[in-house]
Amino acid sequence: MIKIKDLRVELSYDLKMLKDIVAKRLQIEYGRIENISIEKRAVNTKDKQDVHFNMTVVVSVSGDEKEVLSPLKKDKHISKEEVVSDYIVPKEKKLKERPVVVGCGPAGMFAALILAEAGARPILLERGLDVDSRRQKVLKFWHTGILDSQTNVQFGEGGAGAFSDGKLKTGKKDSRKIKVLSELVEAGAPPEIMYLAKPHIGTDLLHQTVKEIREKIKSLGGEVQFNSTVTELLHQDGQMKGVRYEKNGETCELTTNSVVLAIGHSARDTYESLLTNGVYIEQKPFAVGVRIEHPQERIDRIQYGCFAGHPALGAADYRMVVHLPNGRGVYTFCMCPGGSVVAATSEENGLTTNGMSEYARDGRNANTALLVTIEKKDFGSDHPLAGIAFQRRLEAAAYAAGGGGYKAPVQRLDDFLQKRNSSAFGDVLPTYLPGTEFAEVDDYLPDYVTDSLRQAIEDMGLWMPGFAYPDAILTGAETRSSSPVRITRGDSFEAIGIKGLYPCGEGAGYSGGIISAAVDGVLCAERILES
Repeated sequence: MIKIKDLRVELSYDLKMLKDIVAKRLQIEYGRIENISIEKRAVNTKDKQDVHFNMTVVVSVSGDEKEVLSPLKKDKHISKEEVVSDYIVPKEKKLKERPVVVGCGPAGMFAALILAEAGARPILLERGLDVDSRRQKVLKFWHTGILDSQTNVQFGEGGAGAFSDGKLKTGKKDSRKIKVLSELVEAGAPPEIMYLAKPHIGTDLLHQTVKEIREKIKSLGGEVQFNSTVTELLHQDGQMKGVRYEKNGETCELTTNSVVLAIGHSARDTYESLLTNGVYIEQKPFAVGVRIEHPQERIDRIQYGCFAGHPALGAADYRMVVHLPNGRGVYTFCMCPGGSVVAATSEENGLTTNGMSEYARDGRNANTALLVTIEKKDFGSDHPLAGIAFQRRLEAAAYAAGGGGYKAPVQRLDDFLQKRNSSAFGDVLPTYLPGTEFAEVDDYLPDYVTDSLRQAIEDMGLWMPGFAYPDAILTGAETRSSSPVRITRGDSFEAIGIKGLYPCGEGAGYSGGIISAAVDGVLCAERILES
């Protein structure tokens, strides 16, 4: 097999055109091309008059590959394909006790899946409800302001990522990442996630996907219990012995010497119980800010120029990072083309936002988080959970600024830059439910955050002309982009001082997205099977 990187391909390509391009690049006859598979496809927008795809393809040819490659030795973009080995599920191992996985987000789901495939019959505990029941609870909250603190955008089957854009940041693919992507496709995710440079699934397809993975875990001997909140880890002499949890108002216990702790970063009550339970937790920097909404059509024009609207492109996205003289970083996060800003709180009388889009990305607005880095020194305390307290203060302030009822405070971008409250919308209307109220961002975020935002937006407007659009809408507060704590673990992936406890995923401070969390779950499962 031969790999070709950085292959320039027109937006309107078909297989015949692609084969012709590959044949010319390899300097061989068209008929010698036997098969082409796309390994990666990215949109090149450097020249707005010449938007095209850059591809990496893997090609099989008839005849001698060495003879084809020999005259192309100096071409750094052409090489013999280095095949990534298939992921091999660890050999079935009869563990003395069934492992327990706490949390049904990407990390917990994939830890449970690998354990189930190895014959370990894991028990998966999730505090929230199954994804269908969860969706009903979330929609009720968005339309009525009635919050269920146990099943919401943060808690329930699929984790917080089940109500997002479903982005799959993969980086360089290895066998574990390919395993995760393949399982997602098998469960109903779009096949193109295997090769797109910026793949996404979308909230609508994610819900079906997580159900299919759950059913696979069960078919392999695993067990999934919803409405099951772990309240205590049972350990003695530095060894896990079991877990205690509440289910339907009753206290239950499971005996086990292996626990994958894949709680989300919003499981604040669990962090508190872990701390009193002897688990070592440390502070971790994170970021806070607001969501900014633009008309999607405007973002398409900025990014694609005259190619905006081309059916091969879909809705445009963007990503920017600014390093300010004050030492803080400001960056866009979880950009949702054609999406909406959603209420994402899990606690009464607090307000936090997130972004969400469906697979089609066909909503009227684009949104992204604009985040400012927060350091440990900003927390105001050395307590391990001081970052959580910091988040809560901002969420309470945002709730108050919105006037209660989980209405979000909103402000036109131009009014924010001019330090005045808004009195009317321009041509951008907010997508947030259950409603909005005009309030200044300065009412609920610290001065060092709002000052940093103003400086960064000016720079972003220079890099991406049109970004500093006066009618763009700022909705706040965005406080839960990543975990404010880390549950410290050693080289064995076990928690410091507690053998058999495996802190895992985003909530434990070891990943930052669906794929990285899922891979961390795979790694933790492997450690259990090896132990």
